[in-house]
Amino acid sequence: MRSDVSVTSGVFEANRARGAVRFDVHARDGVTRRGTLHESGSLRVRFPSPEGEGLSGVFVNTAGGVAGGDRFDIDITAADAARLTLTTAAAEKVYRAQGKAAELNIALKVGAGAHLSWLPQETILFDRARVHRRFDIALDEAASLLLCEIVVFGRTAMGERMEQGEFVDRWRLSRGGGLVFAETVRLDGHIGEKLARSAVAKSGAAIGTALIVPGDEALVERIREASESFAGEVGISAWNGFAMARFCAQDAARLRADMMAVLARTGAALPRLWLN
Repeated sequence: MRSDVSVTSGVFEANRARGAVRFDVHARDGVTRRGTLHESGSLRVRFPSPEGEGLSGVFVNTAGGVAGGDRFDIDITAADAARLTLTTAAAEKVYRAQGKAAELNIALKVGAGAHLSWLPQETILFDRARVHRRFDIALDEAASLLLCEIVVFGRTAMGERMEQGEFVDRWRLSRGGGLVFAETVRLDGHIGEKLARSAVAKSGAAIGTALIVPGDEALVERIREASESFAGEVGISAWNGFAMARFCAQDAARLRADMMAVLARTGAALPRLWLN
């Protein structure tokens, strides 16, 4: 006879959320239009009124958050000369996991002369959350990309911090068919203690990354000119034809302000949802 614990675990596993979005966009007569769209499970994408020649998309997770064992897959293609900006309707919350880690898989493909801005709102990890995230990005040599991610370890505004859990973040970027950037960040176990270390986050509760393609030393210098206004720590460098800015702050509000200051220096237009 199965124990009550086994039955409960089986029911929990069977009720994990699944969601997938896959679509492509194309430039027609100088205007970006959506092509084929596939949605399944609890993940949706909506397209507000066009702003100029580009297209904007907003992801909505109808599951109300991400829990252990959930899986979400996003696959986006911006064909030649298309312009696409993507964000989320709200900050994504990753809740405590009782078993398997949640999986978030994002694949982005950008064609010649196309531009894609990936600008989701914050990902907030609750205590004992477990999540594995993967980015696979393929750019044409003549494509451009702005990809920004903010991760918050606990709702600091409510006096909450992430003390334990697991966060694995894998990024792979190829350009013209060749791998130009690869990184995997792993924080697990007693995450709160690790973040408190001076060499890790100096007790910061929010980290962020902005990946800018193309990026060069001139862009780095423009961003560094704003360094006196930063509320947290910001470092930026350029190599292999792209620039990357790293952020660390005591809370999400300060890091978000720093991210917006950096994006202003790149000339990027922020989604309206970022400004509410």
